[in-house]
Amino acid sequence: MRAQLRNIYRRFFEPRGLVLMYHRVAEPASDVWDIAVSPANFEVQLQLLKKLGTVMPLNKLVANACAGTLQQNSIAITFDDGYLDNYATAKPLLEHYKLPATFFVATGNIGQQREFWWDELEEIILYRDELPPLAKFRVGDDTVSKSLAAEARLDEQLLQQHQNWHACTELPPTQRSALFFELWQKLRPLPAKAQQQHLQQIRNWAGVDATVRQDQISMSEDQLVELSSSDLFDIGAHTVSHPALAFHSKAVQKQEIAQNVRDLQVLTGTNVSMLAYPYGNYNNESVQVAEELGFMAALTTEEEIITKKSDAYRMGRFQVSNWNKEEFAKKMKQWMR
Repeated sequence: MRAQLRNIYRRFFEPRGLVLMYHRVAEPASDVWDIAVSPANFEVQLQLLKKLGTVMPLNKLVANACAGTLQQNSIAITFDDGYLDNYATAKPLLEHYKLPATFFVATGNIGQQREFWWDELEEIILYRDELPPLAKFRVGDDTVSKSLAAEARLDEQLLQQHQNWHACTELPPTQRSALFFELWQKLRPLPAKAQQQHLQQIRNWAGVDATVRQDQISMSEDQLVELSSSDLFDIGAHTVSHPALAFHSKAVQKQEIAQNVRDLQVLTGTNVSMLAYPYGNYNNESVQVAEELGFMAALTTEEEIITKKSDAYRMGRFQVSNWNKEEFAKKMKQWMR
């Protein structure tokens, strides 16, 4: 009976916090990973958050959770990767509503005329007007092979299928999308240098040069510095090259994270106390590295609320999609109950 009462208390009365995860505030032509929220929807989401709970800096939410002083309906806003639109679009809206946020930044692309590898891969495979009829690539010990004969030329039907596809929750609807997803799976575990080498092979096969779309790049150094100078915003670690950490040795993980912290501290002059695991991919060694480097907390992509019992180095987050006011309100109700 006591156990049941404790469960009821935890379910309905124990103070709980919620960490939201954003990536982009933009309207890209395609969003296969469902990570972009339109500026209009982002604004109504911020309006709703002000009504639903207390939006506070992530480090305050974490400190309160660890101290057992968490307030009910505490909310923290986070962004991953460091896309330009975080500065150009999200920042002004957050400032307008006076809402704090933490930006987890992968420094390898900061100030570079370079897209993240997954964005360029998507553009080549899904949206190139014409591709060779046969795709065959050697990636490590594996061979990726697909016949694109019926889809070599991009038509309106293919275009619509690709624009409507969400790779996280749906099977690939075309051969092109199946090729993209398989290549993404094979490239994700590799070191950054190998990823770029394979991407160059794919460019050569497709007959294209490196793609640099200005709406897909990361912030400049000056923009990151300006972002970090606001009292509303904190900068968090997200590695240098955005590796899937669990596929790499502890030494590589530590180098990626430690160098990222050094880069961020040199650029911004601020303390970096939070880490977000790229792709939400991590293992026990990642947790050890986070502890050894002295982080206050590390964030995953696992949908888990924050309580006083949360593991500081496995703290969950909830990814926000491009939902309107009603859809977002419904999601928040589910997450906060």
